Parts: sequence; C-alpha cells; structure tokens
Amino acid sequence: MSQNLLDMCDIVSGIVPINLGSARTGDTISLRNHGAVAVVFFKAAGSASEDPTLTFEQATSITPSSAKALTAVTTIYTKQGTLTSVGTWTKTTQAAAATYSNTTASENEAIWVITIKAEDLDVDNGFDCMRVTIADAGSVNQLACLLYFLLEPRYANEAGISAIIN
Repeated sequence: MSQNLLDMCDIVSGIVPINLGSARTGDTISLRNHGAVAVVFFKAAGSASEDPTLTFEQATSITPSSAKALTAVTTIYTKQGTLTSVGTWTKTTQAAAATYSNTTASENEAIWVITIKAEDLDVDNGFDCMRVTIADAGSVNQLACLLYFLLEPRYANEAGISAIIN
C-alpha cells in the first residue's frame, strides 16, 4: 500500500535556514489537532565548542502566551558527522528535560529528531501549543533549520489541518 507523506503528517517551518550566531526563536505550533510532533533539526558543520542547544517550551496559544518549560525531551535520534558517511540513526536517552545539546555537534553536520506527544504538554492547564528556541551557538557561521512534522492527525482532512492557528 502506497501512502503520501502528507496523508500521515503536516510539515511546518519552525526556523528557516539561518546562521546560529544569534539566539533563534522558532514559530509556535498547536498540537490541538495532532497527537504528536517530530521536531527535526538539521545543521551544517561549525567550529568546535559552539554546540547548539534546543530548548522546548509550551504555551496556551500560538502567540505564545504563558510560555513555560516543556520537560518532555527524553529520546533523541541523531545522525551526526559527515552525513554522506552516516547511514544509521543513533538513539540517545536522557532524563526528562526541556533542553537538548550534544557536546560534539558543533564541528559536525547533524540531523536530530525529537518527538513530543501532545499528552506531554500541561493540557490540564490549557497548554496545547509548543515551540523550540536555539541558544546563540557562537560566532562562526553554522547554518541550521528546524521543521515540525505534525503526526497522528485527529481528523481526516485532505487539505490538512493548520497547526499555526488555535
């Protein structure tokens, strides 16, 4: 059975390709109509000791009002090195946290994938939105971008359901 990727998920730009020489704030998305999101971070090689740190926040709206830490980052899949020579994913686990960084990432090309479930947000208090920020990673050009792959749509809709509105 053949399935189109967009039948299974929606793709939203979190951070457009940009130099990580300054802190970057990703767009906020709503998980109200999706069961999970795979956050995909993709970067070029930079200089040693300028490792990017991703910080996850949750909010009550896409504005994002009342943003607070989203301490649900436990499993990270990475491909890191010269990506033409890295063929498999490496699974890393950590204690639940709102951040992820890798101390050997800066000098390598990298793809990181972190999945957050909608139920990991503080839904009891109205938190159904999230965003990712990237701390200043240093002065050397290190291009990166971030995409949100919204998974498990709650409702069938051929055109998809927007994740950038409440």
